Amino acid sequence: MPSLIDLRRRIRAVKSTQQITKAMKMIAASRLKRAQDRVIGARPFAQRMRGVLNGLVTRVDSSTHPLLRVPEPGEGRPLLIVLTSDRGLCGSFNSNIIKAAGQHIVEHTAATAPIVLGLVGRKGREFFGRRGFEIVYDRVNIFQKLSFADAQSLADAVIEEFISGRASRVDIIYNEFKSVISQRVVTETLLPIPRESIEDAAGAGGVVSDYLYEPAPAEIFRELLPRYVQVQVYRALLESNAAFFAAQMTAMDAATRNSTEMIDNLTLYMNKVRQAAITREIIEVVSGASAT
Repeated sequence: MPSLIDLRRRIRAVKSTQQITKAMKMIAASRLKRAQDRVIGARPFAQRMRGVLNGLVTRVDSSTHPLLRVPEPGEGRPLLIVLTSDRGLCGSFNSNIIKAAGQHIVEHTAATAPIVLGLVGRKGREFFGRRGFEIVYDRVNIFQKLSFADAQSLADAVIEEFISGRASRVDIIYNEFKSVISQRVVTETLLPIPRESIEDAAGAGGVVSDYLYEPAPAEIFRELLPRYVQVQVYRALLESNAAFFAAQMTAMDAATRNSTEMIDNLTLYMNKVRQAAITREIIEVVSGASAT
């Protein structure tokens, strides 16, 4: 049976941990509001841009721009961009991403074309870096001051890999922010730019719209398609950042509640131990008095 001193020491340790989890919860909540506003503001433009371009590239020749070209079988290697966090204490945020990335690697790795990785976040680098994967892009500590320039850097590296022929396709996997208590692991194809089917492009009306290009389509796509990749990467980074703060806030709230329950149980147990010690001392005094 532990002594009263040990129990008091343990209660003090749990209370100190509880103060830390409370502080981390409040910090995550304050940062979540800003991150949530940014991702909500970026979604409409990114989604509308994706819808327009996916329908637009359906009507043009794939040779119009290198980002529209579908590589031949056996050409290049698949590239997977994995977005994790730089810090832990966020529940299953990183483990879900790593698990989904592992499944994706198993499904898309061939004997002649092993998959290569682009890693954003310290947790992904620590996990995949120790397992012998070829890493073509590696960035950490960008979520502290996330900007569009960070997305441009990643997008430019991805575009270079694809245009050079070293990458046959580029996928990105990240946590999408759904709500404070819900994040969804999403895998999206960045390159080649997905094309809608003619039926999807026609919509409910059954009419396929066409466009008049001014200037020429090649000039439009030269400016627009790299920007499209940058915008989609930026939205994924914002989604992952907001999802991280939501996961951290939820995890710290659960840890705070668990610590409160642990303190109550330890206090109750300490009172029982103290009561047993007092009772034993009374019995010893009474027994001693009776013996005399």
